[in-house]
Amino acid sequence: MRALTEADVRASFVNADADELRVMEMPHDFLLVDWDYLDFFAWRDPSAGKRGYVLIQHEGRVVGVVLRASEPGRGRSGMCNICHTMQPGNQVALFSARRAGEAGARGDSFGTYICADLSCHENVRLAHPLAPNEIRAAGQADFRLDGTRRRMEGFVSRVWEQG
Repeated sequence: MRALTEADVRASFVNADADELRVMEMPHDFLLVDWDYLDFFAWRDPSAGKRGYVLIQHEGRVVGVVLRASEPGRGRSGMCNICHTMQPGNQVALFSARRAGEAGARGDSFGTYICADLSCHENVRLAHPLAPNEIRAAGQADFRLDGTRRRMEGFVSRVWEQG
């Protein structure tokens, strides 16, 4: 991703109203973000625990989406639909986003299960343990990174669709 300022971030949201942008808090380490390392940028609002944000370069511009989280599960494990990482049940939550434009004004939303701390871009970079007779294939990490980016782009596209 290209480096962003706080003004760039606030201007990028396609499904936020003026009040949501006014109360949005940037992550505490925003000035230290290594933008070259990121496929997308996601964080939970430090002042509003159920709110999260995702920024991704999409169709030539940076697009931001405001998310709302449900309570994470308590029991069984779950899989994040973005990074395809299995997590304990309390570390995966249903995130929904109000659709952009007229659809969002009607109350339409779109949701999926995502890592509760929105750390998909980091989780996908962790190597899975290998069985004793397994060999890690060359390019396996790149394949996982591409899939994660592609799935997040798909999620943002569904929120951004006009309809």
